[in-house]
Amino acid sequence: MLSDIERYLNVRSASGASFAPSGDLAFLLDTTGTPQIWTLPEPGAWPEQRTFADERVTFASFSPTRDELLFGRDEGGNERVQFYRLDPERSVTALTDRPAAKHRWGGWSHDGERFAFTSNRRDESVFDVYTQARDATGDDAELVHEGDGWLSIPGFAPADDRLVVSEAHSSFDQDLHVLDLDTGSFEHVTPHEGDARFLGTEWGPDGDALYCLTDRDGDTLSLARLDLGSLEVEPVVDDSEWNVDRFTLDGDTGRLVYGRNVDGYTDLTVARLAGETEIETFPTPDLPDGLAGAIEFDDDAERFAVTVTSPRENPNVHVVDIASGESERWTHASTAGLSDDRFYGSELVHFESFDGREIPAFFSLPTDPAAGDTPVVVDIHGGPESQRRPRFSPVTQYLLDQGYAVFEPNVRGSSGYGKAYTHLDDVEKRMDSVADIEAGVEWLADRSPVDPDRIVVMGGSYGGFMTLAALTEYPDLWAAGVDIVGIANFVTFLENTGPWRRELREAEYGSLEADRDLLESISPIHRADRIDAPLFVLHGENDPRVPVGEAEQIVERVREQGVPVEKLLFEDEGHGITKRENRIEAYTAITRFLDEHV
Repeated sequence: MLSDIERYLNVRSASGASFAPSGDLAFLLDTTGTPQIWTLPEPGAWPEQRTFADERVTFASFSPTRDELLFGRDEGGNERVQFYRLDPERSVTALTDRPAAKHRWGGWSHDGERFAFTSNRRDESVFDVYTQARDATGDDAELVHEGDGWLSIPGFAPADDRLVVSEAHSSFDQDLHVLDLDTGSFEHVTPHEGDARFLGTEWGPDGDALYCLTDRDGDTLSLARLDLGSLEVEPVVDDSEWNVDRFTLDGDTGRLVYGRNVDGYTDLTVARLAGETEIETFPTPDLPDGLAGAIEFDDDAERFAVTVTSPRENPNVHVVDIASGESERWTHASTAGLSDDRFYGSELVHFESFDGREIPAFFSLPTDPAAGDTPVVVDIHGGPESQRRPRFSPVTQYLLDQGYAVFEPNVRGSSGYGKAYTHLDDVEKRMDSVADIEAGVEWLADRSPVDPDRIVVMGGSYGGFMTLAALTEYPDLWAAGVDIVGIANFVTFLENTGPWRRELREAEYGSLEADRDLLESISPIHRADRIDAPLFVLHGENDPRVPVGEAEQIVERVREQGVPVEKLLFEDEGHGITKRENRIEAYTAITRFLDEHV
């Protein structure tokens, strides 16, 4: 018989849809314990599983001209993705054979004969640009440009003669280049001063312009047109309050879908280009409120698929008819026998921090919370340039079912609230974001249901650092802490993280060369003697981002203090815990830990 936590962790997720030329829909579904490829010919049909590996599939993309899929898969969470082709006859062919290298998908050519990608095959610390014939295997890819940084490919030009290449200098500073595949010319097309993002890039219908999301000329991301002749950037959709944070364009029809991030919720608009910078809108899609993403047009752009989730709805793929705005849910990922009315919603709240700034958060309460007797889990997102948004979380739902309240703050440095907000925690201002957590706990203590003596801090990745920092900076606030793949020591983290990531991370945290003293001073490992709340640390041994040594050193140091500390490592996981059997083990252990100490 399943335990309660197993039941919740068996809630399935369907996402990442791709249309075949025939109209079939492929998507990723984690019924077997890891995301695998499934297909549907129509809504309501019985889905067919198409891949059967123990390791996760990271993406799937149908050819634009054939009913064949190209997909990615890594090993044990190591993020060194390799490419495979799934033929209509269901045979799988390996297209790359460099298990030590990362491969980053760059899209199909319009004729379906080639695909593009970037990889760090030549030098582990940088990414080069490659193209490869659809039926080539092994080392038959063609190196078309040698890079010297973090390169990715948004896609082929309409004539398949050029690629747009994105170069990331940091999470908030990118440049775009146009690579001519015949001449090798590599033209920089986004000259700018200071930090500016250029994201979600798509080729315009005629190939003489790029459409992208950028904050070059403002605090928030706007949808803009970049003329490749003049290099002028003109706004198409400009919102001074909220980011336009997702965007898809069909080059043949000029139809587009964009989403505004309104305090975490997605507000989708469907339109078509009625000129270079003018649009005409279609009816608003009748989708559930929450978070919408992974948008994909069908072959003639009459429909698009989109993944939708909310606190009360597990992720599923909906298909929207563009002309009418009507949507239909194509996938029905299992809720493991749990009825929808058992799931809890969340409330968007704001609290005042130490400097008077209003910090947004999502707050969820269990049913009929007892006054002054409700424990709280403060769940901190990673990134740090991420954002907690209204999405389904089986762990959150379980905690609420067990009587915990859950508080999810978007402290300074979070994305979604403009460029200035994201920079409020940079380098020497890092601990200001930890002070936001203290202010959030003060806000919680004033809520009548909350027991201020039973507040837990929990987070993963950068949220793991925030967990450890909260325990060391404000030790009197916490009944317990849970650190999942977190950073304990910024110096050892930067020294040992994947070399392809180091420059990007130094842009956010500070550099080993120039800021070592600062990095040492804010590292929780050096203040571990202040931790007096029980601590649980979880990590994947294959983590290429935050090496497992971060977990081992903080556990050793806290254990020396005589504080109760537990450690759980997974030999077949990387940056996070993705396999269902491991998630069940991990969160069963976490709930036992909380039951014992909280």
